[in-house]
Amino acid sequence: MSTSGDPDRQPPANVKAVVMADMLFASRVRGVARALGVEVRLAGDVAGVTRALHDSGANLVIVDLELPAGKGIEAIRALRVDPDSCSVNVVGFSSHRNTLAIEAGRQAGADRVMARSAFVTSLPALLDESAR
Repeated sequence: MSTSGDPDRQPPANVKAVVMADMLFASRVRGVARALGVEVRLAGDVAGVTRALHDSGANLVIVDLELPAGKGIEAIRALRVDPDSCSVNVVGFSSHRNTLAIEAGRQAGADRVMARSAFVTSLPALLDESAR
């Protein structure tokens, strides 16, 4: 993945994931990441996700599929059409009851879509995989 601007600029080695989620889940992800020694970047919109990926060289994007105004779904779609980010691993999560968000995440191109409870359980393994 390229970095924007200076071609000699090296991405921070420890940033492995970009998170687009509400503050509760962003905080939870950061806590688990910190315990694993993995740094994550937070992003609030599509431009923020793209910028964080380009600046950090992260290889995982975690997206809350229930963000207001379809921001999470929009971010996944944008990642899939951007040549610099189309191959990044995208994990979306939602309430297991929100079948529309789950289907929208799949249609948008998320690699994995899971219920919040499964996401919370799988989070350490997801971050550990991204650190490799």
